[in-house]
Amino acid sequence: MFNFKSYAKAGSIQEAIQLLEQNPEAHLIAGGTDMLVKLHKGKAQFDHLIDIHDIAELNFITKNNDGDIVIGPLSCFAHVAESALIRKHIPVLSEAILTIGGPQVRNMATIGGNLCNGVPSADSATPLVALNAVVTIEGEDGPRQMPLESFFVGPSRVALKQHEILTAITVTHDNYADYYGHFHKYAMRGAMDISTIGCSAVCKIEDGTLQDLRLAFGVAAPVPIRCKETEAKVRGRKITSELLTDIAKAVTADVRPRTSWRAAKEFRLQIITTLARRVVEQAILNAGGTIQ
Repeated sequence: MFNFKSYAKAGSIQEAIQLLEQNPEAHLIAGGTDMLVKLHKGKAQFDHLIDIHDIAELNFITKNNDGDIVIGPLSCFAHVAESALIRKHIPVLSEAILTIGGPQVRNMATIGGNLCNGVPSADSATPLVALNAVVTIEGEDGPRQMPLESFFVGPSRVALKQHEILTAITVTHDNYADYYGHFHKYAMRGAMDISTIGCSAVCKIEDGTLQDLRLAFGVAAPVPIRCKETEAKVRGRKITSELLTDIAKAVTADVRPRTSWRAAKEFRLQIITTLARRVVEQAILNAGGTIQ
């Protein structure tokens, strides 16, 4: 039995916004794979629920006229991972999602729910942050957009106001065309466990040169984080083993891991440096590059 005080089911985006306005204590529930666990534990802050699971206008994966890939937040992980558009244009996202839970979880859990939980271990977050994804948010004041990286404001906190709902996740054409990536999740029990560290890299190479690199980590800071100082240091350099070594060394200045019951800070730093080299190397190989 789940002990909650109110439950409402929204049939549209506008109805969900109205219900949120009417009940400032309410929380949205979609796939429920995280929320039901919290309910089972009797978390009082989830006493009032608004069910958005069946809002069809939030369940889609498409490419628009500008070539941008747009994902509806109610797309379940299984559909995202298996989407022909995702597998063709941003396969690093599919790669990351397939490490999440088992088939039963992926058939229920939604990509929007994973992002809106705001946890640093969200495995769908790092590839999207590396791809410079943009989120669309809608509320009583109309729609607004922001970089996904800015959407995460702290552990389990995102930039949604009480009356707002996430309506789209967009990766623009310029941010995926000619980019190749790789994702790796380090966890004690693989897909059936929360990430100890998650790492995504996307790169663009030309004539043996690393034209662009975007490197993102999960559980390496209070929020999913881009390693922008490292990226700037190595952009435009020839692809060599020395380059990979420098990336592994530089990345420690970009991250802020902490000690928790899952892993000590020092252990996380060791994994981070190892993954930085390994994941970037594989992304380069996926792009058709060679390491000299």
